[in-house]
Amino acid sequence: MTLVGRSARDLRQDIADGTISAVEACRATLDRMSSTNPALNAFNHMDGERALARAAAIDRQRAAGERLGPLAGVPIALKDNMCVRGMRTTASSKILDSFIPPYDATVVTRLEAAGAVIVGKTNCDEFAMGSSNENSAYGPVHNPWNLDTTPGGSSGGSAAAVAAQCVPLAFGSDTGGSIRQPASFCGVVGLKPTYGRVSRYGLLAFASSLDQIGPLARTVGDAAIALSVIAGHDTNDATSATTEVIDYAARLTGDIRGVRVGVPRAFVSDGVDDRVRAAFDAALATLRDRGASLVDIELPYAKFAIPVYYLIATAEASSNLARYDGVKYGYRSPAAKDGPLKTMYSRTRDEGFGAEVKRRIMLGTYVLSAGYYDAFYLKAQQVRTLLRRDYEQAFSSVDVVAMPTSPIPPFRLGEKTADPLQMYLADVFTVSVNLAGLPGVNVPCGFSEGLPIGFQLIGRMFDEATILRVADAFERATDWHKATPPL
Repeated sequence: MTLVGRSARDLRQDIADGTISAVEACRATLDRMSSTNPALNAFNHMDGERALARAAAIDRQRAAGERLGPLAGVPIALKDNMCVRGMRTTASSKILDSFIPPYDATVVTRLEAAGAVIVGKTNCDEFAMGSSNENSAYGPVHNPWNLDTTPGGSSGGSAAAVAAQCVPLAFGSDTGGSIRQPASFCGVVGLKPTYGRVSRYGLLAFASSLDQIGPLARTVGDAAIALSVIAGHDTNDATSATTEVIDYAARLTGDIRGVRVGVPRAFVSDGVDDRVRAAFDAALATLRDRGASLVDIELPYAKFAIPVYYLIATAEASSNLARYDGVKYGYRSPAAKDGPLKTMYSRTRDEGFGAEVKRRIMLGTYVLSAGYYDAFYLKAQQVRTLLRRDYEQAFSSVDVVAMPTSPIPPFRLGEKTADPLQMYLADVFTVSVNLAGLPGVNVPCGFSEGLPIGFQLIGRMFDEATILRVADAFERATDWHKATPPL
């Protein structure tokens, strides 16, 4: 039996049945990671010894007849901004190159309680700041469909690892589309849960009111299982919601008759590549054929989402990243050894942070400064409220909203690095979801010149069940998710 390409659900069942062992699955995963990583650069860190010990413990549990968790023996990868006790965690930044957390993120605790086997940490844009995974201190991640193109960002390593069949399930963080956009570029499923649905405790913060952890998977079913495992209230996270966690996988009936799909045609009419538009229109037709109805909606403030996002996100980043100063942990500039404290601060941050992180810190500090706070940051928060109301109005007449995940197909590495504004505009369809705190899921829906295209479904707050059910119905009607890269 080949283990490469197995879904998390099937792999867990094989392990529970004794068809294969968790150790065999883990070894096959580590071999695949080792063979593909020189080309992909998807992993910053692989921990085979820890993973094999964990897999052996799962095998002992099965042999003893103990009850196995929903992810028992399933190898998973984590974006390198989630803390794992004793495992190097860098956020792909030089400033945290040697940081080893003394505690586990809540997501890690829940995954391991479910039997998952953590095999490594994936490469990402530094502190999750980027849309192409070219801002990593450890080099860019390459798209397994075409090594000269970007896998998307900032969770590009997690998306590439799933697409390349290194792991059946990986986890990323989504601040403005950083799960959904790389999922689209790599042809996998990527779920951004409702803000507060999943604990952020142990996630290295970028923008605290926007960040959310979620899964990337080959199938909607695997993403649904993963969400049920990691979701739920956490006393360590004050923004964690108390809303009940359900069995999301059990809601995947394949029946979407009568579901109303909102399409903001005016918003998605301009600036969308013709190939993306054609794939999106075909996806809408498939949903209609499955019994859903298409309803035109308006999102009048969505056009302001990019400037609003980059004011709020950079302001929060400026505050969150102030902790990296060379005093408590992480990198400290050797050049400032005998100098004054302020020199140590400035040299450490100048040498430890990359260009994009410094750009966003400076932008955020500027919009929070005296004389500019009301004109920029406060105004952005007011428009954020209007944007949230747009969605509330839309959901009074529809069940989900559909739009392209990215306006363009995957672009070549280096193509947009000289123009940050063009890079930022690639997130035009994703950032509003984070600003409104809504759930969204990317689903593969086509190809352009051998490169994947995805579209996203957006739902009401805490209604992941509906967007996953619609995504699953689309997946059952198409074969896009079955395609594998030539790597």
